[in-house]
Amino acid sequence: MNGAGRAFLRLLSVQGSWNYERMQGIGMGFAAEPLLDDLRTTEPGRYPEAVVRSAEFFNANPYLAGLALGASARAEYDAVPGEQIVRLRAALAGPLGALGDSLFWAGILPALSGLALAALALGAGWWVVALFVLAFNAVRLATASWALSTGLASGMRVGGALGASKLPRAATRSGAAAAFAVGVGTPMAAAWLLHPFGARGVASAVLIAGAGLGLARWSGARFTATRFGLLALGITLLLRLVTA
Repeated sequence: MNGAGRAFLRLLSVQGSWNYERMQGIGMGFAAEPLLDDLRTTEPGRYPEAVVRSAEFFNANPYLAGLALGASARAEYDAVPGEQIVRLRAALAGPLGALGDSLFWAGILPALSGLALAALALGAGWWVVALFVLAFNAVRLATASWALSTGLASGMRVGGALGASKLPRAATRSGAAAAFAVGVGTPMAAAWLLHPFGARGVASAVLIAGAGLGLARWSGARFTATRFGLLALGITLLLRLVTA
């Protein structure tokens, strides 16, 4: 099977054709095409069916979508019945979505954000922002590469490979790291940002906190405290830079 490199590059834009009908399905089909290309000669009768299956409805965390993509492509070459491949994709969508969101959106991203805020409050230069972007993308690219290669190697056994991997434990530990980093970084950054404003700054912070509480009660789980805290700090930081 050739085309793994091209498939990986295409996975980076898997949400480029996102729509409500198939979610990431079209992007998955586009990424799968290089992997399925050899079927044109080895299994010409199966090739069009495989292409259609690869573009059907799919929705998961984009950084782990390669697991489903690689496993489905391997299953096509292993002559697994099409109905089983469709069920495999459907069965993987939920776990990959939950695990990926927990690992990245509730773990790695807020953890790195909290560390970056703490570093800025301690006087680090703006190179911290570049380091934050590089670190996050390095982790996501490494994870996406691992996901695709593991899916290609595992095929229909991808569930066992995922369960035996370090990702479930990493998701749990990154969540704890995020709580610690944001818990330390947020008050440090707040003190650094409010210091030039004196009492008025403290009063403004109280008003912002009240607004956040109101938004949280109104929107429920869609607007978490972590998201609001990072948003408020970002806006305050921007205002300080503009008025400096």
